[in-house]
Amino acid sequence: MKKTLTIVLVALLAFSAFAQGASEASKEGETITLEWWTWDTGMIEQNQSIIAAYEATHPNVKINNTVIATDGGAYKTQLSVLAQQKALPDVFMLSSGDIEEWASNGLVRNLDDLVASDPEIYDKFYESMFTSLKDVAKTDYLPGFPFAYVSCDLFYNKDAFDAAGLAYPDGTWTWDDFLAAAKALTIDKDGDGQIDQWGYYGYGRYAEAQAWVFSNGGVLTDNVKHTFEPNSGALDAIQFMSDLVNVYKVAPSPKDMSGISYKTIFPNQIAAMFVDGGWFSDDFRKNIGDKFRWGVTRVPVGPQGKAKVTYGWPDSYVISPFTKHAREAWEFTKYIAGEGIGLDQFMAGKMPAYKALVESDEFVDMTQQPYGDMQLFRDHASDTFVTSYTQGWSEWVGYGAAESMGLNGAVDSILNGEATLSEILPSLKLSIDKILARYY
Repeated sequence: MKKTLTIVLVALLAFSAFAQGASEASKEGETITLEWWTWDTGMIEQNQSIIAAYEATHPNVKINNTVIATDGGAYKTQLSVLAQQKALPDVFMLSSGDIEEWASNGLVRNLDDLVASDPEIYDKFYESMFTSLKDVAKTDYLPGFPFAYVSCDLFYNKDAFDAAGLAYPDGTWTWDDFLAAAKALTIDKDGDGQIDQWGYYGYGRYAEAQAWVFSNGGVLTDNVKHTFEPNSGALDAIQFMSDLVNVYKVAPSPKDMSGISYKTIFPNQIAAMFVDGGWFSDDFRKNIGDKFRWGVTRVPVGPQGKAKVTYGWPDSYVISPFTKHAREAWEFTKYIAGEGIGLDQFMAGKMPAYKALVESDEFVDMTQQPYGDMQLFRDHASDTFVTSYTQGWSEWVGYGAAESMGLNGAVDSILNGEATLSEILPSLKLSIDKILARYY
């Protein structure tokens, strides 16, 4: 396997003292220091509260928290410098999109021995999330510690459904049910020949397009040959998305929504249904308020799909393979993924790995939307989780800065009527295979 972890060869003086300190082993009984790196700049104060509480009960452990935003790749770049120096922080967040690459390069600690020494771990945390992380990393050992799970789901406008006399969607819905509702919800309200409310809005973004792919038993890559090999389930899902726009006319094309943020289309009631990450529950609570009632449920199951198969991935901490304090790092990681945090440190729609939080009354908050629909995220805990992560994933999918490229760009072109799936598939495969070949 090619080792393609990008190491930025930059002399960063700020890391020198840290690198030296991280390599020093403590004497017996001496206070040790753990370095903890995170990427959420909105959590600096909360992190300090966590540290204070932990240090109060662990007087021989001191925690240093470094917070670096992911914007522009700064977080990964600085971690990569430390990886070259074998001076990684003891505990740090690592994206599911990076964990296979880092594990293959020996840059995360195998946690199997620590799990084996902690027999109650799966009584407190959802084992399914740990299994999912191993699947994402493609390892036969546990390469990290999940603290949350992100799923992709269907959001719907309850007021629009009521006005159309439709029953709300639920976990039994099929693509046929979805299409029938989308047709009924696509409305020219003032008779001017222009659609005022679309039944659905879809686009090439991974969290939407791949939710349909995996709802139909789709597979995108061959992880033995490391090539782009979409099966019939995946191809049929992309064709279904295209037909919603170009055949059934129940969704606008991405170019029709040019200049309008995808984040605002559902809150502004331009479309009555929307698929994306469950974390939009948090966004919609803030931006919809009481304008209309909305809910969230599973993505409808396609003809080749199975129930309770969910597209999603874990958010995780990893422990450095170079740490001199593995046991202490493990105990702290359990704390920051479990008893040391509260629901206020999670966006609504993200499911904590710590069972006590998910099973609490506060998790299904009946004082704000989507009210009882939050039960969905509890139910996901028993699902089969699937994802498309590989090395080089962001490139071939078209994520972030590469959004107009890769699979994302191809799906947008299909939805825009610029090319058919059969026309674009050969060049898409060639492009993605070249990307994957650079990593494997």
